[in-house]
Amino acid sequence: MLNQNPEQIARDHIDKQLIASGWIIQDKKKFNLAAGLGIAIREYQTDIGPADYVLFVDKKAVGIIEAKREEEGIHLTSVEEQSARYANAKLRLLNNDPLPFVYESTGEITRFTNYKDPKPRSRNVFTFHRPETFLQWIKEDKTLRARLHDIPALPVEGLRDCQITAITNLEKSFKDQRPKALIQMATGAGKTFTAISFIYRLLKYSKAKRILFLVDTKNLGEQAEGEFRSYTASEDNRLFTELYGVTRLSSSFIPNDSQVYISTIQRMYSILKETELDESAEEENPNEQLFEPKTAVPVGYNEKVPMEFFDFVVIDECHRSIYNLWKQVLDYFDVFQIGLTATPDNRTFGYFNQNLVCDYGYEKAVIDGVLVPYNVFTVETQITKEGSVIKLGEKVDKRKRLTRKKFWESLDEDEVYSGKQLDNDIVNPSTIRTIIRAVKENLPAMFPDRVDEKGVFEVPKLLIFAKTDSHAEDIIEMVREEFGEENKFCKKITYKSDEDPKSVLQQFRNDYYPRIAVTVDMIATGTDIRPLEVLLFMRDVKSRSYYEQMKGRGTRTCSVEELRAKGTPSARFSKDHFVIIDAIGVENSQKTDSRPLEKAPGVSLKDVLQNIALGNTSEDMLTTLANRLIRLERQLSEKDKLKFAEQANGFTINHIVKQLLNAYDPDAIEKVEQTTKGAMRGFPPVEIDAAIANGKQKLIEKAVAVFHNPELRDFIVDIRKQYDQIIDVVNMDTITKIGWVKDQDEAASTTITDFKNWIESHKDEITALQIFYAQDYRHRTFTYKMIKDLSEKLKTEKPLLAPLTVWRAYEQLEKTNGSTKSELIALVSLIRRVSGIDTTLTAYDKTVDKNFQDWIFKKNAGQHNAFTEAQMQWLRMMKDYVANSFHIDRDDFDLSPFNAEGGLSKMWQLFGEETDVIINELNEVLAA
Repeated sequence: MLNQNPEQIARDHIDKQLIASGWIIQDKKKFNLAAGLGIAIREYQTDIGPADYVLFVDKKAVGIIEAKREEEGIHLTSVEEQSARYANAKLRLLNNDPLPFVYESTGEITRFTNYKDPKPRSRNVFTFHRPETFLQWIKEDKTLRARLHDIPALPVEGLRDCQITAITNLEKSFKDQRPKALIQMATGAGKTFTAISFIYRLLKYSKAKRILFLVDTKNLGEQAEGEFRSYTASEDNRLFTELYGVTRLSSSFIPNDSQVYISTIQRMYSILKETELDESAEEENPNEQLFEPKTAVPVGYNEKVPMEFFDFVVIDECHRSIYNLWKQVLDYFDVFQIGLTATPDNRTFGYFNQNLVCDYGYEKAVIDGVLVPYNVFTVETQITKEGSVIKLGEKVDKRKRLTRKKFWESLDEDEVYSGKQLDNDIVNPSTIRTIIRAVKENLPAMFPDRVDEKGVFEVPKLLIFAKTDSHAEDIIEMVREEFGEENKFCKKITYKSDEDPKSVLQQFRNDYYPRIAVTVDMIATGTDIRPLEVLLFMRDVKSRSYYEQMKGRGTRTCSVEELRAKGTPSARFSKDHFVIIDAIGVENSQKTDSRPLEKAPGVSLKDVLQNIALGNTSEDMLTTLANRLIRLERQLSEKDKLKFAEQANGFTINHIVKQLLNAYDPDAIEKVEQTTKGAMRGFPPVEIDAAIANGKQKLIEKAVAVFHNPELRDFIVDIRKQYDQIIDVVNMDTITKIGWVKDQDEAASTTITDFKNWIESHKDEITALQIFYAQDYRHRTFTYKMIKDLSEKLKTEKPLLAPLTVWRAYEQLEKTNGSTKSELIALVSLIRRVSGIDTTLTAYDKTVDKNFQDWIFKKNAGQHNAFTEAQMQWLRMMKDYVANSFHIDRDDFDLSPFNAEGGLSKMWQLFGEETDVIINELNEVLAA
């Protein structure tokens, strides 16, 4: 139909998906529950109003669908309470129990919660479950997620330590409802045996119905099938295949009577696409194929293999082949995913949510010290500080800002981004996850007395400040997952929330749940929350007053009785401190006393434009629009800027912004007054005042004139929505600084002292150190190998004194000259500082640059340009080589970059008999 509104379009999409999933859609006035197994009735009346869809299976109401227009994709977690209310409501003419199966859907994005689960938690699903599935689930005493808690302790006989660790931690991960887990196990350690062991336990104890074992070559599939057939269960002493059916897929047919299915990812993709696949396509893993289609053919719904067909997917060699085109196979199924690999890379860690269950090598920071009423805990990561780069050709997910619909695309150039672009242009899930995980792991050290009667740590009330609604959605999902908690554990409090923000705020203030709230804009004065004890900043603030308001949320006192009554029963003392966790550098960012430019942060851009078009030309509205346009201008391409000007009578965004700000500018107003008074000298004061008022109004009318054009307003709203976010799962983030601010200086000082002591104790036995400490060090040479050996010895004996760690300690305590990401360059620079050669820690390449300039200057003294341009080019190459390799010999001219320019013979051609003199001089002076 033409001219449909967004709600109707969304419901059309939902209707199509329901029909494809086996549901019959009926109108509330003409329903027939006997028409089929699954009936979806639109607008069914409840005692709290009509529900968008009520789902009936075998004539019994079982579920709810709360439908939202596509643009509401960023708000779906806020709709959960609304849909839950419908699920708990009384249906007209029925005496129903609460309905367990609840969806929130835009037709593009669908989230599902099974309220029969322990700690019900919503999750993204590809589409809607089939009626047959719900019929089966209703008959079960416990859901799969509940049955996972029935898995008994692992018998360890016959298992290696790493296998025990992997299976035990994996089963804990399942019980915590983590959707993905990664097992890293060295080749030969028994990954497949481990996998079959936990698959056996999942089938026996959690009653999993089907498990997919996914490989990327036919050969791996055949090997896996052989191991399944030879596996004997230690708890049963029978072969696996005597207990459970194992099928290796070799055609498009999938029998439904097996429990384990082995398939290549290529074949599963073809099955979902309902296309035939020749076995030759399974010979090599797709990761090694040079050609990939530019546009992925999207996977659609396949009723023969519905998304709930499997309960678990085990992905062998998961460091390859499951990305880009093939990732759609994993996105399709509503399953737990377990990755197996010996060699994970950054993409692997990112895809599996950094949930490495068999190797917990992450070093926890334990902070000791007396808490004060107001203290800052810093969590600094590498990417928030330095940004990162996604390389040309990398396949990345992109996401529509508003709808959160994802698609994948190959980058046609390097995507270099700064930390400030995070969560706007670029979303790096690893950065968010690393921060949330660091917070979770350090909260017990901040509040060591918060343990309930069962010995479980009780998370204090915590408020997170997010950048945008989309950022808040990402944070909410990861908080729930990292803390292993349900929907009500973490909620959003924002003006844009569908769920009543005041109601959520009231719950946060007075009830046990939510423990954690995420907010974007509801931070004005008056939102005091006495039980609040932690503020987590994941957005920066430039206004000092605004920042003080935000900090003020945690300053309220709270007695132990009130603290216990309003959400923290394990509290033993009155609230005597609160903690700011700074994950964005907000404490150190430049603050200004100027008023925030945006005065209507809770009003959408569309509403701001419509307000102005309807005559609301207040200063607040115009300055807010100016701020929004400034941000928009930074994001638009040159092509879109030209399109904007075409719609705006030829004016640029910058011109219009100046006009908007000029409308209430005191200088502009004064000029109107002076000009009017000068032109109307001798006129009655009343007429002068009227003329001045008219002049001021013209300033405003001139500023807003272009916004009376509805096409321009629509263009501004639409173009803002079109810009996509890149989801960077390539670059894993790491903690670079963590701890209490007051303790970090002490820790840095200890690190430097330990490094100095180690260097001092080894200076007589290590050649490279002997050279540095020798009086005639300038006349001796140290090589790249010497520095490499020294670095390896240092990291072996003192892993916490790695050169870059010591470098950051110096940066904490004193001003440094330059920075470096090279361990070896950092080590040389540090030794020069410790041995007294340099009084300031200086990046060695900067030292080399300065010494080279001084040397050239001396050579040029008394004569103009001692070297030709060709000679200077060669000398600069030699200088750069020394900066990275510390020394240069004749043999080095056979290496890059010299060999490409003619090697030693070219050097001799340029410098003749001075060649050796030049080499020796540079080795001496550059290291000075």
